[in-house]
Amino acid sequence: MSDEMRKLLIVGDNPFQGISHLSQERARSRGEVIVSPADQAADVVLASLRNGAEGFSFSVSELTLSILEKLRERKSIDQINLYPMLPYAFEYVRIATQTGTPGLVKRFAKQVALSGDIGAVLEGFLSVVKVDPESFMNTYLAYELSRIKSSAGKHAKIVSVLLNEVIGDMGLALDLDWLFKSFINYLAHRGITPGFNTRNFPYLVRKFNEWGIDLDKTLIVTPFNEAGFQMNPSKEECEKTLQNLSSPNVLAISVFAAGYYKPSMVVDYLAGLSNLKGVIAGVSSEQQALQTFKLFKDRL
Repeated sequence: MSDEMRKLLIVGDNPFQGISHLSQERARSRGEVIVSPADQAADVVLASLRNGAEGFSFSVSELTLSILEKLRERKSIDQINLYPMLPYAFEYVRIATQTGTPGLVKRFAKQVALSGDIGAVLEGFLSVVKVDPESFMNTYLAYELSRIKSSAGKHAKIVSVLLNEVIGDMGLALDLDWLFKSFINYLAHRGITPGFNTRNFPYLVRKFNEWGIDLDKTLIVTPFNEAGFQMNPSKEECEKTLQNLSSPNVLAISVFAAGYYKPSMVVDYLAGLSNLKGVIAGVSSEQQALQTFKLFKDRL
């Protein structure tokens, strides 16, 4: 299969967020060495890379930052293309629930100040003074990028930064074109492809065309699976929109339809999506990484 036809394969972090500690309990009872969740996840990422994956997509959280640190310690981070997604909505909702919105803002301001990123600190100060949401957006992006580079190293290969669908789909619904344009401009000026995770792919494409945003310069992450799971407004509409894109810039997620399908059951469907750029697939063990990505590499 030619490089032009081969689909990009990326390992996702969803299974890592719920790593079972049962194996650790068993190891403890037997007096064996206990492996941390971050070490386990790093093993799975590296196994995925050995079997065909080329990148790692992850929500920016304390756990995934620890995984990046483990990969850097193993001197493997330089071979991994990174696709961080932000914000990690669960983390911010949890903090807001515990401390209230003012507490969340104070904590964020403190973290930016402690990050050592002078540019982010200055940008944050100006956004408050000017009451400028675009400046605040830039502050937040600078802060998150500094967190990633602090864990992965300053030479980390950040290929694309993905906007979480919670924010992105809300922004689409509220017609906040400035949110998307600001996000795109900030990342494009830093040589990073702006990406968008969405649960309504056709609507995002329609709004971007309406706003004059060049889709070819973005990356879109959205569900594609034979069951139509999470494909809104319909499987047919999503497939039609994909087919009509001028270039392949879509990464499929939810390809297993929340565990309904096994890897061997989805490859034919994914291979038939000719305008698809690649696939993000989550695996929870080294054996699963071998089976999944070797199969995808051979068939996609």
